[in-house]
Amino acid sequence: MSRLLSGQVALVTGAAAGIGRATALAFAREGLKVVVSDIDPAGGEGTVAQIRAAGGEARFIRCDVTREAEVRALIEGTQAAHGRLDYAFNNAGIDIEKSKLADAQESEFDAIMGVNVKGVWLCMKYEIPLMLAQGGGAIVNTASVAGLGAAPKMGIYSASKHAVIGLTKSAAVEYAKKNVRINAVCPAVIDTDMYRRAIEAEPRKAEYAKAVHPIGRVGKVEEIAAAVIYLCSDTAGFTTGIALPVDGGATAV
Repeated sequence: MSRLLSGQVALVTGAAAGIGRATALAFAREGLKVVVSDIDPAGGEGTVAQIRAAGGEARFIRCDVTREAEVRALIEGTQAAHGRLDYAFNNAGIDIEKSKLADAQESEFDAIMGVNVKGVWLCMKYEIPLMLAQGGGAIVNTASVAGLGAAPKMGIYSASKHAVIGLTKSAAVEYAKKNVRINAVCPAVIDTDMYRRAIEAEPRKAEYAKAVHPIGRVGKVEEIAAAVIYLCSDTAGFTTGIALPVDGGATAV
């Protein structure tokens, strides 16, 4: 039992598809009001439609998490609509780098760091004061197993996820006594649209992806969503500042 309270409010960024959509749907199944955010209005409204079709309550607010004014507007819009924010899943991120470190471009560095690091920082910057004002809350940031070690040909991406974990741990310590818990989830390879496009382009990657997980398969978006729900719930009330691998045993090898 997750022990989330029906009627509470959750925000999910990067919720137009994949892990973000699955987690928004999971929050809604728990009876929460969900604010769905993404730069993709069609995908975001699609997530809202799925939640409403299942009897849940959701609204879409477009936001580019690299832009402070838009993040501020997102949190202000959430407060205006619901009066509070109990849980935030800062999931918006990009993965565009596929080259060795010295071959990567400055534009790749700026894009990856802008969304994956600045975006998480900006979201927490505006989420935390609202949670403090209402007496508490919980935040989960999307990191990656690439943030727990090396990631050849993804060095900038890996650095961005190491940074997410650093932001998470630092913020968790800063606000631990204020009833705001902050954790990160670290997925390995997950069966998303992005993953499927990658294996369609290079089918051999499918077997490699399975092989790097001792469990023998890639992960499901619902499995990451379940980890986020747990970290937000009262069941994890003594858990803050962790980077939780959900990786089929990949980091155990």
